[in-house]
Amino acid sequence: MVGGSNPSTPVSVDPVLPGYLSILRPTNAVVSGLVALLAYLIVGGAPGPVMAWLFLAVVLITGAGNTVNDYYDAAIDAVNRPERPIPSGRVSTRGAARYAAVLFVAGCAFAVPAGPAPALIAVVNAVLLLLYAARLKRVAFLGHLAVAYLAASTFIFGGAAVGLVGLEEILPLALITALGTVARELLKAAEDVEGDREGGARTFPVRFGVRPTVRLALAFALAGVAASALPYAAWGVPYLALIAPADLLILGGALRAVRCTTGDCVREARATTLLKVGMYLALAAFAVAALLAQP
Repeated sequence: MVGGSNPSTPVSVDPVLPGYLSILRPTNAVVSGLVALLAYLIVGGAPGPVMAWLFLAVVLITGAGNTVNDYYDAAIDAVNRPERPIPSGRVSTRGAARYAAVLFVAGCAFAVPAGPAPALIAVVNAVLLLLYAARLKRVAFLGHLAVAYLAASTFIFGGAAVGLVGLEEILPLALITALGTVARELLKAAEDVEGDREGGARTFPVRFGVRPTVRLALAFALAGVAASALPYAAWGVPYLALIAPADLLILGGALRAVRCTTGDCVREARATTLLKVGMYLALAAFAVAALLAQP
């Protein structure tokens, strides 16, 4: 986000995605929905209507979270990401607030047919997403932990639809996701340090500097890679072969940024991109390993 164009200069916007679709970050929302389905199937969930409820609930709540995040970050995005829907004028702040409210309510409603546990998680996550956007993201490190939980909870949401057994079985994947997410969130915050400082956000790199931030990110990346060995007991050697490329990308991304002292350096290292690709590969590894382990 560092190094965005001056807000007073003309902004080139994507003519393909309308503002109210773009603000959802649809790719992110759909991938989150697919992760919930993956978790549900990994723990033995039976195909049926519940899958549609899980998917729609996650997509809508994720989209609502992205929308409300942009609502509260409008001033910061005017510096860091002027092409986003609100700074570019494609979505009004009042329209974004109303849109997020409708999406939150609809997402929680769709979670109810999936079961009491998913419904409870949906409500908790909706509240946490609102708190994160309004306040927690500006609190050093606490905001990163909130995002880590929210990412991991997508697995928990899918597993909980199968019951307590499903919840227990999915926890290792949730842990791996949480650790990797903290690493990436720290690096994203390091990238955004200039805009966040200008906007008054008290993020970890704003308070403690970029170098301690990227080193802490490396520590969480290492912990995530270590935790990625946990599913070996259930999935065996094929899983280790599948997860290895993902682990290498995650570590490589964190290592590329470890010498950085500025947000520009972290951004130019493409550390967050490598971590993101690594985490997507990890999702693919989970899916394939679970499929291969089927009797």
